[in-house]
Amino acid sequence: MNDSPAARLQQLFEGHRLTPTQRRIAHSMVRRAADVPFLSSVELAELAGVSQPSVTRFAVALGFDGYPALRKHLREVAPPEAVAGKDAHNEYQQAVQAEIENLRHLSELLEDPEPLQRAGRLLAASRPLPVLGLRAASSQARGFAYFASKVHPDVRLLDEGGSMLADRIDAARLAGASALLCFALPRHPKEVVDTLAYARAAGLSVVTVADSAFAPVAAHSDLLIPAAVGTGLAFDTACAPMLLGRVLLEAMCDDLPDAQARLEDFDTQAAARGLFVE
Repeated sequence: MNDSPAARLQQLFEGHRLTPTQRRIAHSMVRRAADVPFLSSVELAELAGVSQPSVTRFAVALGFDGYPALRKHLREVAPPEAVAGKDAHNEYQQAVQAEIENLRHLSELLEDPEPLQRAGRLLAASRPLPVLGLRAASSQARGFAYFASKVHPDVRLLDEGGSMLADRIDAARLAGASALLCFALPRHPKEVVDTLAYARAAGLSVVTVADSAFAPVAAHSDLLIPAAVGTGLAFDTACAPMLLGRVLLEAMCDDLPDAQARLEDFDTQAAARGLFVE
C-alpha cells in the first residue's frame, strides 16, 4: 500500500457511512491533500462548495470533537508535500501540472496491483462484457470498448441513456454476462446510478472507474478504482481515468489466453485490407 498524503486521507474516511455532502468534502480533501492540513473550516467549505457547519458535522462524523481536532490530526497523518514553482505557471500550465499530479496519485494507487488484477479477471470472464459510460464518461467507455473488442469475443457498449438501457443489460445477462464495467465521471447522471443498481440486482458484478472513491456510484459498485479528473479548466479533463481504462485493458488481457492470437489475427486482416497507412 502506498503512503502518500492522499492515500492516508482515503484510509481515514474508510469505514464511515458518509452523506453525499460529506463525500463531497472528503473528495475535495483528497484532491488537495497537501493543502488541507492548513485550511480553516471556512476555506475547506469554500473548496468543497458546502456550508461551514457541514464541515463541522463532517469532522464529528469521523469521530473528532470538531474541525480543529480533525485538522490537528491531518497535520500528523498527511503532512504537506512541497510543490516547486507552482506560482510560476500560467493557468494552462497549472491545468497540465494538476493532471500530472493526478497521474502520480494513480501510480501510487496502483502500487497494490491486487484490485486491478481482480477487475481484470472479472472482465475477462464475462461473456458478453457490457461497458457503460454516459455523458462525460461516454468517450472513456467508447475508447475502452473499441480496444477491448480486439481481444474480447463479445463487448457491448452502453453509451446512450434511455429506457432501453435496462433492456440491453437484461439481454447481456441472458446471454451469459457476469460483470459490467462502468466509467463514471462528473457530473454524475442519476441514470448511471440507477443503471448500476439495476445491474447488480440482476446479478452482475460491477467494476467502476470513477473520479473518486466517494462518487455517488460507489454504493452500487462491487469494485471501484478511483482516478481523479482535472478541474482547472472550464471543462473537466480526464487523463487519469483514460489511462486507468488502458491499464484495465492490460489486466483483462492477462486473463484472456487467446488475446495475443486475436491481436495478431487483427493485424493480419488489417494488412490484407490495407486498413492503415504505413
